[in-house]
Amino acid sequence: MTREQGLELLKQHVETDRVMRHSLAVEAAMRAYAKHFNEDVERWGLLGLLHDIDFEKYPEVHPHKAPELLKDFTDDQTFVDAILSHGDDMGIPRDNNEKKCLHAVDEMASFIIAIALMRPTRLEGLKGKSVKKKMKDKAFAKAVNREELTSSREDLGIEFNDHIDIIVGGLVEHEAFLNESGISMLS
Repeated sequence: MTREQGLELLKQHVETDRVMRHSLAVEAAMRAYAKHFNEDVERWGLLGLLHDIDFEKYPEVHPHKAPELLKDFTDDQTFVDAILSHGDDMGIPRDNNEKKCLHAVDEMASFIIAIALMRPTRLEGLKGKSVKKKMKDKAFAKAVNREELTSSREDLGIEFNDHIDIIVGGLVEHEAFLNESGISMLS
C-alpha cells in the first residue's frame, strides 16, 4: 500500500480534523523513528497514519476493528499486529521497535503539537525541557496520561531529550511536506 492509498483509506474512516491531524503527527513521528533505526520509512509511516483508522467510527472497540478495515488493503499480519499492539487490551506484545515506537509516539506526537500550537515559533526550537515542563503542568492537555508517555518511552529505551528531538525533527520535516499540499498539522 502506498502512502496515497493509505491516506485515501484513512479519509474514508476519519471525518474530524482532530483525528486526521493526530494521524498525520503519528505518521511523522514514526517516519522519523524509522530513519533513526534504519527501518522502512514508508511502512512505519503507514503504521502511524493508519493506527487510529477505526477510532472515530468505533471508539468503544478501538483498535479491534482495524483488521477488518485494512483487510482489503494488506495481508501483512505483522503490519496489522503492530497497529493492534498500540491498544492496551489487545494482548499483543510490543516485542520489537516498530510496535514500541508506535506506542511511544502515539500520544507524545499530539502532546508536542499541542505545545507547539501555544508557541509563537511553533515547532522551531522546541526542546525536551519545554515538553518536560508541560508534562508537569497537569492542567495542560489533562487527558494525556503522563505515566504512559514516560513508560512507553522507557520501554523503547530512548532518553527523554533524544525522544523529543526525534519526534520534533519528524514533525518539522513532515509539516514542510504537508504544507506543499496545503495541509498542516498546526492549524
